[in-house]
Amino acid sequence: MKTETLPSETKAQNTPSQPAAGTVVKGADLLVACLEREGVDVIFAYPGGASMEIHQSLVRSQRIRTILPRHEQGCGFMAHGYARSTGKAGVCMATSGPGATNLVTCIADAQMDSTPLIAITGQVKQEFIGKSAFQETDVYGITLPIVKHSYLVLDIRDIPRVVKEAFHVAQTGRPGPVVIDLPKDVQQTTLGGKELEDALNAEMQLPGYNPLPKASDEELIAVIEACARAERPVIYAGGGIISGDAQEELTEFAELTGFPVTTTLMGLGGFEEDHPQSLRWFGMHGGVAGNWAVCESSLLVTLGARFDDRITGAIAKFAPEATVVHIDIDKSEHHKNKVVDYPVHSDVKYALKRMCELMRERGFEKPGIAPWMQKVKGWLEQHPFEFEDSRYIVPQHAVQTLFEVTKGEAIVTTGVGQHQMWAAQFYKFHKPRAFLSSLGLGTMGFGLPAALGAKVAFPERTVVDIDGDGSFMMNVQELATAVMEKIPVKVLLLNNQHLGMVVQWEDILYEGVRGQTVLGHPDNIGGPDNLEALYPDWLKICEGFGVRARRVWKKEELREAVEEMVNHDGPFLLDVVVPYTEHVMPFIPAGASAKDMLIKTPGK
Repeated sequence: MKTETLPSETKAQNTPSQPAAGTVVKGADLLVACLEREGVDVIFAYPGGASMEIHQSLVRSQRIRTILPRHEQGCGFMAHGYARSTGKAGVCMATSGPGATNLVTCIADAQMDSTPLIAITGQVKQEFIGKSAFQETDVYGITLPIVKHSYLVLDIRDIPRVVKEAFHVAQTGRPGPVVIDLPKDVQQTTLGGKELEDALNAEMQLPGYNPLPKASDEELIAVIEACARAERPVIYAGGGIISGDAQEELTEFAELTGFPVTTTLMGLGGFEEDHPQSLRWFGMHGGVAGNWAVCESSLLVTLGARFDDRITGAIAKFAPEATVVHIDIDKSEHHKNKVVDYPVHSDVKYALKRMCELMRERGFEKPGIAPWMQKVKGWLEQHPFEFEDSRYIVPQHAVQTLFEVTKGEAIVTTGVGQHQMWAAQFYKFHKPRAFLSSLGLGTMGFGLPAALGAKVAFPERTVVDIDGDGSFMMNVQELATAVMEKIPVKVLLLNNQHLGMVVQWEDILYEGVRGQTVLGHPDNIGGPDNLEALYPDWLKICEGFGVRARRVWKKEELREAVEEMVNHDGPFLLDVVVPYTEHVMPFIPAGASAKDMLIKTPGK
């Protein structure tokens, strides 16, 4: 029989390639055909010895665009940006050994933020596994604690089933990362005839996997009855609202109950931030209204959230008087961090929709919470996110200007640090999947590659990475990817020459002693009054990559510069020189209650 490659060389775009009768295919070609069958249209992949066979197959694909990053971590976070902005699994690939280990942070990040990710890694031939061969690592073992599921494929006949299962597991239930480790000899092995047909038609083997649990009516009626009795209720909505596509159901439930709503950072965009019941977001650097409302609540309805420490602070002081409802698709989250009164194991979209139906059927009447609503709305009016005017461009002003110029319609990615919090505070999000940030793991360097992935997914939308100079440096090499792949992302770089968030903690907790947090010249720090000392020179770096860039430090030039960035038809970096003395406020110190939060920087 003739050995052929898959996919076929026809350019039909609507149906995935299938091997013709009598065809014999390599494992690498079979993998690519199976990716096509799952609807994959882009893969972010860096080649190496153990994955070259797959790259050769991808070259022949008529349906999958292969994007070459400049580092495997960039590759993984591009897949994150694609996944977080679309809700579909992002696909990344690296070779064995160091290529695979460079994906580990991205895999852990996906696990923490419930991001559907397929990480494919080449592996040395089976005969070398466990023998310390060149570029061999136990990827299966290394990633086991940080994946939703993982596969080491030792038989070519398993490839179609494994790929089908991997996408199903990654995208259903609580989304997460799945690793497929594929030895080189399996990539090179051939399969044909009846064996190939049977492999392609193999059913998934996932006994016990129930990705869509549904609460009973009895459980939901108990929650409804608790809502009817509530005096000081709050809805606490997390990232599960977005991953569960439940934003419409959340709005309906909120309006039926009349309860105020506050979200986590993961839940930004899951509830319209200009809605009259919105308290915006809460947590360590969240709004006063959301934090105080949760702290004083008598009923806390928690939806698709996990009570993480940046939300709760000292757990004993978190909503201490509240009856707590916790609806979550992941049963392991119940009582993990916070013991609750009504643990409901359910898909949150189903639970909210069914509760709304039951409330209408039962003639639900909103509880009399007018005094409570007046109180929380008063907090919202008295303590908005705000900043003091300055003769400099302050970071908050830069983000607010971006919001005004883009009319709140951009997809925003961030790195990790002060700029991340300011992005969430001063860019209001009206739609889900518009704020993409590393929140559970807190990985610096996330912003630029995630922006590239989101822009590939949505070429018609404005995508802006709001970044800090420290975080941006972590994956600056992906400017080359933006240029070579013609991906016109924008970077609003808040350049303060410091690791700003750590500096803030040094100021508050360590009397301002600097412990390796100055990024520029420690004896001659660059800034708005000392432009000559700025280090590095981002304009020259961008020039080397072929990226348009501009520096701005005068307030009167800021809006025009942001407009230039947004309207430019290619990649653009706007270097906004800001003072390093700004602090993100409000701030709940570790171990404190929301009632003890600092609203203004101490001493100001």
